[in-house]
Amino acid sequence: MHNLLTFFVKYYHWFIFLLLEIASGVMLFKYNSYQGSVWISSANAVAGTVYGWQADVEQFFSLVERSGQLTRRNLFLEQEVSRLRQALAEETADSSWFQKWETGRLSQYEQIAAKVVSNSVDRKDNLITIDKGSADGVEIDMGVACGTGLVGVVYLTSDHYSVVIPVLNYQSRISVNIRNCGYFGYLTWNGGSPVVAYVEDVPRHAKFKKGDWVETSGYSSIFPPGITVGKITGIYDSSDGLSYRLKVNLTTDFARLRDVSVITEKNFAERLRLQEAVRDSLELLKTRK
Repeated sequence: MHNLLTFFVKYYHWFIFLLLEIASGVMLFKYNSYQGSVWISSANAVAGTVYGWQADVEQFFSLVERSGQLTRRNLFLEQEVSRLRQALAEETADSSWFQKWETGRLSQYEQIAAKVVSNSVDRKDNLITIDKGSADGVEIDMGVACGTGLVGVVYLTSDHYSVVIPVLNYQSRISVNIRNCGYFGYLTWNGGSPVVAYVEDVPRHAKFKKGDWVETSGYSSIFPPGITVGKITGIYDSSDGLSYRLKVNLTTDFARLRDVSVITEKNFAERLRLQEAVRDSLELLKTRK
């Protein structure tokens, strides 16, 4: 204790100098608008840089886990494709039939790789921002998926960024069907858990069970058929009792979403022009009535 007091007495003038410097700095930046704005801008720039470094480090250390997930997913898909090829070869007596069909079905789609720069999962109107925009070929109403399943639909675009309405948004309504059954409904989310969604309007005569997989139906040109959505974990009656409501555990982990792909149809622009022409024709008919 004596040595500590001796140290403070010996160097007290340095401590006084430091306190005066801090006090003058606080007064300078607090009571002068220009200096204050410079301080805030500099602090934000430093914070942004630090957060960028943190994101890079977290992304680096998560690569191993994501690589393992994608490897397991690819192995599962390869096994499933192999079984389908074998079954079709037995039915059609043509081992190349499946490859020809698959190539023809997917040839109309392209993928634009993107990274998630902003995301939320704790609101009813969650949105995702990705680092690809109109300059990269992304357009409104294009589908978005990741290595583990469905993500959402592009809502707005700028030159280099796009906003996506994910499955975890109360406005989201995506056509899906039960794998190997053919019965379809609409995927919705009304808040709550970010790993659970519901399929509405499934016909009462549909035959399925818990554990069946749900995937995109392909009835719209936004998504190709067969993109995994999740697994059925609950079966309920709809509010009017005329259909089923299915509880689905989503395969996409939205809380840890980083890498996605924007799925674009090669004839997307032509389809949009046709839809706009139809809307214009309907508006013209309304004005004539």
